[in-house]
Amino acid sequence: MRPLRYRDRSAWLEIRRENREWLNPWEATSPLIEEQKAPPTFFEVVRYQRTEGRAGRLYSFAIWQEKELIGQITLGGISYGAFRGAHVGYWIDKSNGNKGIMTKAVIEVTRFAFETLRLHRIEIALRPENGASKRVAEKAGYLFEGLRPRFLHIDGEWRDHIVFVKENTKV
Repeated sequence: MRPLRYRDRSAWLEIRRENREWLNPWEATSPLIEEQKAPPTFFEVVRYQRTEGRAGRLYSFAIWQEKELIGQITLGGISYGAFRGAHVGYWIDKSNGNKGIMTKAVIEVTRFAFETLRLHRIEIALRPENGASKRVAEKAGYLFEGLRPRFLHIDGEWRDHIVFVKENTKV
């Protein structure tokens, strides 16, 4: 795992194109018409992730298998102070799903969040019908916390999410 680089553009665009149908039901969308403009370019995404990473608010990592980009995981919404928490989001190439790769990535990002950033609480919110993502959260040691009705705008509608949580007992 490593942050995306500008030179990863072709690989990232290709995997996202190949997996559009697979990922679409889980992708965030905007409910506001005025925000429904063209999505940011790859270069804008990388620049944003770098800026947010330097500020300690977001860490996003491309997941590689050999020299092939197969997914991405992000530790975002990082808040310090009394909360000391964040959330994790991820996606993987359809052909690499259900192989334990994403579970390992979630475990590693959680370790980074707890040991390096010394965060207290990490959340994973996912759609109830996303069984594969639920298994990732559970296998990574996250515990079911509850349902958040109409939590995020996904694939054109406000969608319910179930939330899994892991707490750092050393902070």
